[in-house]
Amino acid sequence: MTNRIAFQGEPGAYSHEACRKARPDMEALPCRTFEDAIEAVRSGQADLAMLPVENSTYGRVADIHTLLPQSGLHIIEEAFVRVHINLLGVPGAQLSDITHAMSHTVLLGQCKTFLQQHGIHRITGADTAGSARQVSEQGERGTAALASELAGEIYGLNVLARHIEDHSNNTTRFLIMSRAADLSRRGRHGMITSFVFQVRNIPAALYKAMGGFATNGVNMTKLESYMVDGSFTATRFYADIEGHPEDENVRLALDELAYFTTDVEILGVYPASPERG
Repeated sequence: MTNRIAFQGEPGAYSHEACRKARPDMEALPCRTFEDAIEAVRSGQADLAMLPVENSTYGRVADIHTLLPQSGLHIIEEAFVRVHINLLGVPGAQLSDITHAMSHTVLLGQCKTFLQQHGIHRITGADTAGSARQVSEQGERGTAALASELAGEIYGLNVLARHIEDHSNNTTRFLIMSRAADLSRRGRHGMITSFVFQVRNIPAALYKAMGGFATNGVNMTKLESYMVDGSFTATRFYADIEGHPEDENVRLALDELAYFTTDVEILGVYPASPERG
């Protein structure tokens, strides 16, 4: 055991915050890409990976559904992080000093109202934590970063304005991935089963494949499609359902799904977070 959890991004990223929240006893290992975070677990550099899959404001994280089935890892838990955006300035700076704010383009878009009210111009940075690091290194009194409080703590920046995002419910959902699957029943809020599948090339295949979940009373909380290898005809689907594969109704629904699909791959069976919903 390395007691490390890998994440994509620089120290202070929201994925780093998710690691601290879900696994405060583990060392967070920053990685350049999602693939690097996955490989850190596969190679034994880390025990777990923290991967963002969707945001309540901007939808799913690009490419992540394609990476999950190929990762060789298993989902063992989900985690939710409220994306609180803060204006971070160098020591001594006041809000009235700030003329420019730097961050990832998504965060800049999530703080339009505040930035317009204070006449602050936007500067697009590579990412949130990287912008905080750059503002700290440049040391310019008039330039601030939009990032987490954790990023401010790491890079020695002060919070000039707290929680300035336009949407108060902005939340990112993360999946915690491990080399080994855990199929045990755990948690107090029920189980979630995540899987991918590809429908057979027959009329109404998707409709028929989904029918088993409805007739067996299985609640499907997510269904998303994505293309395979850039093909418009080979479409795969990612799904989350409530329940455990050993539940009778889930077993019957998955059996019916298998009849209308070319492959079904379960990515993980894990407890529903109390913050879900």
